[in-house]
Amino acid sequence: MAADNHAPRSALVSKQLTQLRALLAAVLPANQFYLRKFASLGLDSSIASLDDFFQRFPFTFKQELVEDQLAHPPYGTNLTFPIGHYTRCHQTSGTTGSPLRWLDTPASWSWMVENWKEVYRAAGATHSDRIFFAFSFGPFIGFWLAFEAASQIGSLCLPGGGMSSAARLRSILDHGVTILCCTPTYALRLAEVALDEKIELTAGQVKTIIVAGEPGGSVPAIRARLEQLWPGARVFDHHGMTEVGPVTYECPARPGVLHVIESAYLAEVIDPSTGQAAAPGTTGELILTTLGRTGSPLLRYHTGDLVKAALIAEPCPCGRCELALEGGILGRVDDMVVVRGVNIFPSALDEIIRQFGDIAEYQVQISVAEALAELSVTIESANQAEDPAKLAARLEKAFFSAFTLRVPVSVAKPGTLPRFEAKAKRWVKK
Repeated sequence: MAADNHAPRSALVSKQLTQLRALLAAVLPANQFYLRKFASLGLDSSIASLDDFFQRFPFTFKQELVEDQLAHPPYGTNLTFPIGHYTRCHQTSGTTGSPLRWLDTPASWSWMVENWKEVYRAAGATHSDRIFFAFSFGPFIGFWLAFEAASQIGSLCLPGGGMSSAARLRSILDHGVTILCCTPTYALRLAEVALDEKIELTAGQVKTIIVAGEPGGSVPAIRARLEQLWPGARVFDHHGMTEVGPVTYECPARPGVLHVIESAYLAEVIDPSTGQAAAPGTTGELILTTLGRTGSPLLRYHTGDLVKAALIAEPCPCGRCELALEGGILGRVDDMVVVRGVNIFPSALDEIIRQFGDIAEYQVQISVAEALAELSVTIESANQAEDPAKLAARLEKAFFSAFTLRVPVSVAKPGTLPRFEAKAKRWVKK
C-alpha cells in the first residue's frame, strides 16, 4: 500500500502518534533492551503526545547497541520476539566502530520493503523498467531491500553481484537497463571503465541512476558529473541505514532535497551539542524512531547524519508535506576534521574535487601531530587530462579559496589509487 505522503500535515502527525503508541505497547513488555533502559527512568508505554515522547524518553546511541551485543552475543537484547520469529540477518559496515548484527521478522522486513517502494514511486519506476543492481549481495543490507521491492512492483530485476565492472556495463547495455542502482562512487567508476573499454554509454537506455550509501547523490558537482558521464540519465538520491532501513527519497520536484518517509519514521533534527531541537534551516543531527520495525526497533536513535531541515508548512512543489532535508545528507557527525580551526567534512572536499572533471580518483591523508590534524590529498588524473602538476596546483588553489587553508596535493600514477564498489573509503589516517 502506498504511503499517504500527500496527506495534510495534521493527519500525518495524528497517524504517527497512533503508530508510536502501538509500537511502545508491543516493545515494552518484551524487549529487554528497552525494558531495562526505560525502567531505570520510571517510564512506561503511555504517552500523551509526540512532544511528550520527545521530552521524556531518552535517546538511543549506537555505542549502547554495540555494548549490548558484546554483552549478549551474538544479537544482543533489542529483540521484541523470541529468536524463532526472525528470518533475516544483516550487519553494518563497521566503518565507524564495531559492526552491528541486525535481525528482522517477516513483518519488519515487509515494512522496509514498502518503504523502498516509496523510493521507487518517487523516482518514477514502474513495472516496465529493467533495474540493474551493481552491488555485491553480501551481509550488508545494501540493495537487498531494493531488489525485493523492485520485484514486487513488477520490474525486471538484474543482479550484478560477482561481476567485473566491464561485465556489468555490457550487461546493462545487453538487457536494455533503464534504472541503475549503486553508490555514487561506483557510478563514476563504471563510467571510467566504459571509457577505458571503449563502451559507449550513449548506446544504452539508462534514464535513472538511484544512488545511496554516500552523500554524493545530493552534492551538485557530483550530480552534474554523473549526468554528464551518463548522458540522458537523472541522478536520484536516497539514503538509509542497516539499523533503521530506507529513510528518505529525493524530491521529484527539487533535486538535491530529500524527503523523510514520515509515514514510517518519527524524525527529529537536534543540535548535537545540546540535544535540543535545531531551528529550521540550521544544521543538526537526524534522530529517528522506526515506527514499523517492531521486531528490532530503535527509539530516538542518533543516526550520526548531519542534515539541514526545513519543515514544509505548505505542500512542497511535489505535493508532499513530509520533512525536507535541504542538500540531502551533509556529512557525518564523527567524520568532521578540524584543521587549524576550520571544520572540514568529507562531502565539502568531495564537492570541490568533483568540479574537476580531469580527476579520476583521489585519496585524503589525515596526519595528527600533537593533537593537531593536517590534510593532504593525492589525485589520479583521468586519461588525456591536462598536465598533472597544473591540475594539482589548480586544486590547491580551489581548496585555499574554499577553506583558507593550504592543502598539499600530489599526483599518483594512473590506476594506482583504490576503486570502490560499495561505500568509498578515501580518507586515510596516518
